[in-house]
Amino acid sequence: MSFLVDSFIVFVSQILFFAFGWVFFLKQLFKNYEVHQLVVIVSFSITFSLSCTMFELIIFEIIDFLDSSSRYFHWMLELIAMLLAVIVVLPFYIAYFIVGNIKMVSQKPYTRTGLTFGIWFAFVYLFWKIGDPFPIHSPKHGIFSMEQCIGRVGVVGVTLMALLSGFGAVNYPYTSMFVFLRNVTASDIQALEKRLMQSMDMIVMKKKRIAQAKRDMNLRAGTTNVTSSNSSGIWGMMKSLTSPSSTENISALKEEAEALEELSRQLFLESVDLHNMQERIHESKTLKGKYFNFLGYFFSGYCIWKIFMATINIVFDRVGKKDPITRGIEIAVVYLGIQFDVKFWMQHISFLLVGIIVITSIRGLLITLTKFFYAIASNKSSSIIVLALAQIMGMYFVSSVLLMRMNMPLEYRSIITEVLGDLQFNFYHRWFDVIFLVSALSSIGFLYIAHKQAPEKHFDRY
Repeated sequence: MSFLVDSFIVFVSQILFFAFGWVFFLKQLFKNYEVHQLVVIVSFSITFSLSCTMFELIIFEIIDFLDSSSRYFHWMLELIAMLLAVIVVLPFYIAYFIVGNIKMVSQKPYTRTGLTFGIWFAFVYLFWKIGDPFPIHSPKHGIFSMEQCIGRVGVVGVTLMALLSGFGAVNYPYTSMFVFLRNVTASDIQALEKRLMQSMDMIVMKKKRIAQAKRDMNLRAGTTNVTSSNSSGIWGMMKSLTSPSSTENISALKEEAEALEELSRQLFLESVDLHNMQERIHESKTLKGKYFNFLGYFFSGYCIWKIFMATINIVFDRVGKKDPITRGIEIAVVYLGIQFDVKFWMQHISFLLVGIIVITSIRGLLITLTKFFYAIASNKSSSIIVLALAQIMGMYFVSSVLLMRMNMPLEYRSIITEVLGDLQFNFYHRWFDVIFLVSALSSIGFLYIAHKQAPEKHFDRY
């Protein structure tokens, strides 16, 4: 194919990815918020499009689609655009909206722009200093070379990937296996909901008493003003001293009402947890539930194996020299004596494996970003959080390409290695193992404590 045709194909796919990112933003991520800034949705969609295009180019490498010179050009173009987005554009707009949300700061254009540049320069300085403790420097490249930028983005992105992978490898078996389900009955839910309704009734009674006390105090104040001219001398002073005051009662009632509101909030959350647990118990008896239970056991074994291998890699300072596909085919041919077309099956298995990794990576990250956004977003901070998530997404996918290179046979990774430059690839794999191990073990400890905090016997108190 000619360069123009290749570029047209890549450009059309980018438009489709951009449209999907735009729809996901409006229909899923931002569906409960009003979009006030067009630059937010455009920035998110462009970052998503660039991320998906890099994964598309990986697949093109495997199936040998487009000319190699065209693929190299678009690899360079995508990486440069992504680095500009995560280092320059997104941090600048994040700083701009942060300054806009600070009420004490003057919102004059010159003041806001100057403070924005100040925050952005501070970010660039910290971003550059991140690479100092790590062996990512190379004397062959200048301080502003693309390798230096990719190296620092890779440190942040690989750390995020390892944290999410470690938690996911532990959390998925915990949430899908029957053995971790607590026994929740209808009587448990009814008892908790009855207690919730009692606390709501008490809150209503407390607020009625507060309103009545305020009304009596206002009436008493009005009566005092009317009779103040007729009440004088010692008799008036004694009457004012002996008149009851409800100020302390009101403050005490308010404290009691706030405590009951907090209690009702906790009871409501526990009620939601019990309903969810009951739904999981019912679902566990279906074919779908049994399927997820099987997957839970499978991923439990995978988690144990991954923790074991990460420990071995760290202790013995070991990094895999061969990708899993080449290693598997080598075992099949050499040790098992199976004869088949190695090149044909290597290409197809690589395409299948990378396709699965791409789909699960995109899906998993989008689900994680959505949950994280709903957990911390508000009307004022939503734009800042979306831009920060877009920056995390960009770094995450750049690091995915960096690590995915090891899962590809040697002949399919040549252009990717050339584009990424002279990086210390072994360091990133060792760093991933270290963070994954810490994240997985921490998640096991956290989930163990959380599971023990709410055993079945605790339901007796309801």
